[in-house]
Amino acid sequence: MPSKIQSRKSSIHGNGVFARQAIAKGERVIEYKGELRSHDDVDAGEAGDVESGHTFLFTLNDEWVIDGNRGGNAARWINHSCQPNCEAMIVEHDSDRRRDKVVIEALRNIAPGEELTFNYGIRLAERHTPRLKQVWACRCGADKCTGTMLQPKR
Repeated sequence: MPSKIQSRKSSIHGNGVFARQAIAKGERVIEYKGELRSHDDVDAGEAGDVESGHTFLFTLNDEWVIDGNRGGNAARWINHSCQPNCEAMIVEHDSDRRRDKVVIEALRNIAPGEELTFNYGIRLAERHTPRLKQVWACRCGADKCTGTMLQPKR
């Protein structure tokens, strides 16, 4: 069966993922794949640099992170939006946290040609200074765009 999605250049940012066929609300579109790494390993390298404004890291649970830059698939190209048409869902494994996974699921019906997006939900321990908000600027163009991919501090 041909894939319902394809990667190509995006008007939001860099590469994006687009529907080739209609995708139904609730449909699981793709699993976010990549190398499984510990938080300590990620924090020790450059992949977790909060100053970059760009990441393929996906926090899986308290122990593990999926690094889409290493062995990742097309899911890493799905762009952020403040009004997304998809969401990232963590599917937990009962006995082995290393086997948890992330799947991208449609929040609503998605038409052919439409770009897939989800809210990255980026949370930083650092204070959200105007400079950091600019580093993590949102380019989604949604009516209710917050201007940043950083989630509000609660």
